[in-house]
Amino acid sequence: MSGAKQHPEANGPERVAPPERILRREPERIGFEWPGGVSSSVSARDLRLGCPCARCVDEFTGAALLDPKTVAEDLTQSGVELVGNYALSVTFSDGHRTGIFTWAALRRLSGA
Repeated sequence: MSGAKQHPEANGPERVAPPERILRREPERIGFEWPGGVSSSVSARDLRLGCPCARCVDEFTGAALLDPKTVAEDLTQSGVELVGNYALSVTFSDGHRTGIFTWAALRRLSGA
């Protein structure tokens, strides 16, 4: 894996409590209110760049496959769905929608 950047969730997701609220007031950002009074948000672009799906991350090495230059600066999200009680699925304005973002990934990506 010489020089390849490994995706943060390559070794499996850690367990994190779900947010108390998910805020989608702006198409460019998703906000979260976490247990304990912690609030955070993440841009749709940063979320897309952190996508853990097989198109964006090598399933065997964990190396990032997505070239950040191919993701528009003004990317938005057009839909968010719960996946069980452990993650969100996000539909992006570029049509990408295969990533499942665990609560741990969302906390990390949003800086909480």
